[in-house]
This record gives sequence, structure tokens and C-alpha cells, in this order.
Amino acid sequence: MFGRSVIMDQTRLGIMAVLLAFVSWGVFGVYFHALGSLPAAEIMAHRAIGTTLFSVLVLVLWRRLADIRAILGNPRHALGLAASALAIGANWGGFIWASANGRALEASLGYFIYPLVSILLARLALGERLSARQSVAVGLAALGVGWLVAHGTGIPWVALVLAFSMAFYGLLRKTINVPALAGLAVETGWMVLPALAYLAWIGGGEAPQADARTIGLLALAGPITAIPLVLFAVGARRLRLSTLGMLFYINPTVQMLMAVLVLGEAFTMAHAVAFPVIWAALALYSWPKR
Repeated sequence: MFGRSVIMDQTRLGIMAVLLAFVSWGVFGVYFHALGSLPAAEIMAHRAIGTTLFSVLVLVLWRRLADIRAILGNPRHALGLAASALAIGANWGGFIWASANGRALEASLGYFIYPLVSILLARLALGERLSARQSVAVGLAALGVGWLVAHGTGIPWVALVLAFSMAFYGLLRKTINVPALAGLAVETGWMVLPALAYLAWIGGGEAPQADARTIGLLALAGPITAIPLVLFAVGARRLRLSTLGMLFYINPTVQMLMAVLVLGEAFTMAHAVAFPVIWAALALYSWPKR
């Protein structure tokens, strides 16, 4: 009885942690929209630097700096995280640009599509096989995207960039067995020198001349990036993978609601058809086996 109670408590903790992570990611669009007066590349540079500093600070407080030394001492891990930095950098940059340029709804579509792209990459790169039901789910998602293309919104480039960059990031991180926060610190650490070089090249950018509100928001870029990732890692260790998969869709759902209800983006008839088709595909794929 005691053992079952401990397991239930750990499961509740895991669910609370990933819920906080996914809701946080869902409202990121509003945060980056509020920074829309700054160029996306400049926000990206500050985000990379801030995330690295915050991650290292937490590791110092936790007395886990040895995790970073272990990663850097393993060339395969260090270079693998350099590759994953390129993937997550493309994802961050695309999302920041979309949020600041009235494309947050399309960004949410990207995160609805991402799990199914990840499935295809797993099939192609890792040889994981799809069941007939899963193949139908991937086909349904493709139909949803095709509907958007055919009914006036054009090719959803932002959604596709976000979906594929996140899927490649997940594929890379799946093959690099390192602690989550230390891995994030090294990963974003690879971005720091290019970020500093970019800021020096543009003479510091627009941030130093921005108002206090913008500077305050920009200072939060590191913590709001790192904390949800830590929460996700806490939850992932305590929950079944299928549970994580189902809960993940809270993230793009909240993104969609923020885009329409807070940022005032138009939810067209094409979206009204495509989104339910993609949701149906996700539900079909995630449906538990009997």
C-alpha cells in the first residue's frame, strides 16, 4: 500500500510538472509578441546568452557543474549538442519571428504537426515501423496541411520549419544521453559566441535604447526558456511516454488559443477544417492499444 501511494505521488508530481511546462510553452507566443519591437535575431541572441547563464547558475547552485565537464570531455556528446543547437536555434528563431509578425496561429500548427514528423524521422533514421493505424494518422495530418495550402493560406512555411526543426532536435537529443539541464547549458553555450559576435556587429542592437518594460522582458528570456525544460525533465522521468505524448498537445492548443483570443489573429474556415483533421490524426495515433 505504501509503495502504491509513493508511485501515485510521483505520478501526480510528474503530471503537474509537465502541465506547467506545456502551458508555459503555450503562452510563449504572447511573450515574444510583446518583444515585437526588437528584431527576431536580436531576441534570439539574448535568449541564447540568457539561457546559458541561467542554466550554469542553477547547476552551480545544485553543485552539478561536473555534468558539464563530463559532456565536454566526451567529443561525441559535445559535437552532438552542437548539431542539436543548430536545430533548436532554427526552431527558436522561427517561433520568435512568427510570434512578432502575426503568425502565432501558424506556429501552433507547426507544433501540432511536429509529433507526426518526428514519427516519420524515427521510421527513416531509426528504422522504427509504423502500424497501419499510425500510417493512416500521418496521412490524415498531411491532408490537413494540404487543405491549408489548397484553400488560400499558401504553404505554411513557418509551421513546417518549426515542425521539422523540432523533430530533428528531438532525434538528435534522443541519441545523446546527457542530463537535461547540463545538456541545455552546453547546447546554448555553442550559441553564445555567435550571439555575442552578432550583438557586437550591430553595435549592441536596439535593446540598450529600449524602454524599461522591454529590457525587463528581455531579461526573463533565459529563465523562461530553461525552467519549462527542467519541469519537462522532472515530469518525463515520472510518466509513461504515452501519457507525455497525449499531454504534449496542451502546448499547441494553448498557443492556438493565445493567437486567436489574445493576439487577435484570424481563425479562418481553412483553419477550422485543417485543425480538427490534424487533431483527429493525433488522437488516432495516440489511441492506446487494446
